[in-house]
Amino acid sequence: RRLEGNIPRLLTMKTSLFFLSAITGASAFAPANQVSKSTQLAAAELDSLRGVGPETGGKVYDPFGVADMAPLDHLRKAELANGRSAMLATVGWVFPKIWAFPDGPISTTDPIKAHLEADNQWWAQFIVFCAVIEGIKLRGEMEGKSYTGEIDKEAVLDWTGRWAKMNDQQKEDMALKELKNGRLAMMGWLGFVANYFIPGSCPVPPGF
Repeated sequence: RRLEGNIPRLLTMKTSLFFLSAITGASAFAPANQVSKSTQLAAAELDSLRGVGPETGGKVYDPFGVADMAPLDHLRKAELANGRSAMLATVGWVFPKIWAFPDGPISTTDPIKAHLEADNQWWAQFIVFCAVIEGIKLRGEMEGKSYTGEIDKEAVLDWTGRWAKMNDQQKEDMALKELKNGRLAMMGWLGFVANYFIPGSCPVPPGF
């Protein structure tokens, strides 16, 4: 009963997140420059920037005109942050269906119910973790580093040292792969959520 009582509130929250993701997702197809710029660019210049490809017909896809509302470098940072989060969220949605810790504190593999069963201290740890990551990003940016794939800068996080060993073309290819994987993950995660609340609304495999 407690879970059922929380579902309407949770649905409202998810609907809000969906709307915000859709707005931010518009910037997912309105790419920023490979070198940070806070100025607005002409449409002709936008068409040559990272992220424009066959998926969008070789043109900028920005139906809401988000690129006219905010600096492009800010939109790219938001897009990558959402894409990276979505990649982790997609793995987190699928993985427990394949393998779960035996005798753990969570009694379900249902991703929504699992969130409701999570202890408050887990959420506190998650918030602290996110704050630490954001702090590392901010410090790195102040040091002249980049966390958005700028090929002429040192990466803020490069655990394996692989980025530093790449040439410019390899860096560009890797940054584009991350961008497209993040976009795909955002759409995939939203598909999982939509199909959860509206079964059959998306082509999701049974059990997911």
